[in-house]
Amino acid sequence: MPSRRQFLTTTSGATIGTSLIGSGCKPSSSSDTASTTETDDGWIDAHSHIWTPDTDAYPIHDSYKKENMKPPSFTPEELFAHCHPEGVTRIVLIQMSFYKFDNSYMLDMMKKHPGVFSGVAVIDEAAPDVEGTMKALKQKGVRGFRLRAGKKETTESWVKSPGMRAMWKYGADNGLAMCPLSNPDALPAIAAMCKEFPKTPVVIDHFSRIGVSGTVEKSDLDNLCSLADFENTHVKTSAFYALGKKEAPYTDLGPMIGRLRDTYGADRLMWATDCPYQVQNNHTYADSIALIRDHLDDVLSPKDKNWILRDTAKKVFFN
Repeated sequence: MPSRRQFLTTTSGATIGTSLIGSGCKPSSSSDTASTTETDDGWIDAHSHIWTPDTDAYPIHDSYKKENMKPPSFTPEELFAHCHPEGVTRIVLIQMSFYKFDNSYMLDMMKKHPGVFSGVAVIDEAAPDVEGTMKALKQKGVRGFRLRAGKKETTESWVKSPGMRAMWKYGADNGLAMCPLSNPDALPAIAAMCKEFPKTPVVIDHFSRIGVSGTVEKSDLDNLCSLADFENTHVKTSAFYALGKKEAPYTDLGPMIGRLRDTYGADRLMWATDCPYQVQNNHTYADSIALIRDHLDDVLSPKDKNWILRDTAKKVFFN
């Protein structure tokens, strides 16, 4: 089975280029999101995975082997060691594929660290009572659901899937985000779902993997920008380790981020690392947040940076 990095960099992506200088932006609250707590004042990482090496307490799915868990461990404590020094105090956890539909480890860690984590779960849309499953997970702090949209034909089938349609409708009625992990060719099918369910919050992961080869195709970026017509759609500026030149300081991604800001507005963009993959192979957590926080001053205003680094994710995942 391919590693996560191989999967992202061979079937996925995002990119673009320009070299910019840092701003030294520090955590600060806008007037409508101000809080007196340290957690609320810190930045939010909108996309990280965690898992435990204890596969007795938390068994992995039969389709995975323990030796495929690389790194073998990435617990909340290991994540905190990377994020706390950078002023990141809250994280949106994305259910790890090792566990498939069993969200237990993520949910238990959310309960163990109240107020620190929000969750994006994975469920089986073909199972009975999709709405009941979503309701139960919402009560445990889940605010989104990851959708595997890597294959165009898979995404195109959503419109005819009773379970998928139920998910999008329940999401619209209850403010729960649909979070597609998509290839660029799936964007038109996602747009069709957005058109049918315009009130459903949608968060596109990792720039929809545009430009993983190092080249941004204009048609792909145009399709991603066209989703801005749906006011509840958002984009994660994330997974920099796999995008464009794939080397820090990642400022070659600046023009794409700037175009998305111009199209969506900063209040519909959110920064994320995609840890632990961001902290492997000489990439660091600090380099990831620095792209938004300390660079791109001629692309992003201080207010834009606050939205991207905290306020958008707070609005969508910590409501």
